[in-house]
Amino acid sequence: MFLGADHDRNARRTWLVIGITATMMVIEIAAGTVFGSMALLADGWHMATHAAALSIAAVSYMVARRHAHDPRFTFGTGKLGDLAAFGSAVVLGVVALLIGWESLMRLVNPVGIHFGEAIAVAVIGLAVNVGSAVLLHQGPHDHGHSHGHDHGHSHGHDHAHEVDHNLRAAYLHVLADALTSVLAIAALVAGRAFGWVWLDPIIGMLGALLIARWSYGLMRDAGGVLVDFVPGSETLPQKIRAAIETDGARVVDLHVWQLGPGHRAAIVAIADDDPRPVADYRKRLMHLPRLSHVTIEVETA
Repeated sequence: MFLGADHDRNARRTWLVIGITATMMVIEIAAGTVFGSMALLADGWHMATHAAALSIAAVSYMVARRHAHDPRFTFGTGKLGDLAAFGSAVVLGVVALLIGWESLMRLVNPVGIHFGEAIAVAVIGLAVNVGSAVLLHQGPHDHGHSHGHDHGHSHGHDHAHEVDHNLRAAYLHVLADALTSVLAIAALVAGRAFGWVWLDPIIGMLGALLIARWSYGLMRDAGGVLVDFVPGSETLPQKIRAAIETDGARVVDLHVWQLGPGHRAAIVAIADDDPRPVADYRKRLMHLPRLSHVTIEVETA
């Protein structure tokens, strides 16, 4: 089972944020309907799409846990979070395009803005999103450990390097919302003070560019895991070679990939003039963190 060390905690926090968002959605839609406020209604329905996007992350946590021991998943369900993160990144990219397009249309055809009401809605939205972002933030872990078993697997966790792309996707969704709220407040305050109605769509386009950049980064990282891409900064293959290639042994074929947050797998083919038992080569890798599943093949050089 190759789920992240904080899988269940992250799942609970994601569901909590969905609950907060859904509650705020109901309040805003109800208030907008009662008081005839289009700004409140619009933000309420925006919250609904936000809750739907977060649900991608929450459901993937649930499915990954439910099928963690399903033998049909050859290497476990650890990558389901990355699949969900990639989907969320696409949604985030679409949001950026919609914000950019709407901002461009408003720049070409300015619309009247009810500044006081719009600022109040933006402030409420900002408070909700900041609270959600705090809940979903992945703080750095300064504790790590590795441990091995003689039955053929080298287990280890290096929390400092563990990134849950699924939680990161949920975090970026609320962060994007918080960013748009901050930019909206700044633009609305300046617009009311100086009559700069054009500032609102300009800042909207800047926010869309930043959200698009976040979307691309998340799509690249989560997609890389899905296609078994090992980033250039990944030093694990070099460490494996350095550990094995002593006393005449040579690594002739090596594959390293990610199984889930904090878990890597490796297939190592070794050529040696004087082949040793597989357990000998396996011991050389026991000190490496995050190496959770190892297959070793030895042949005479």
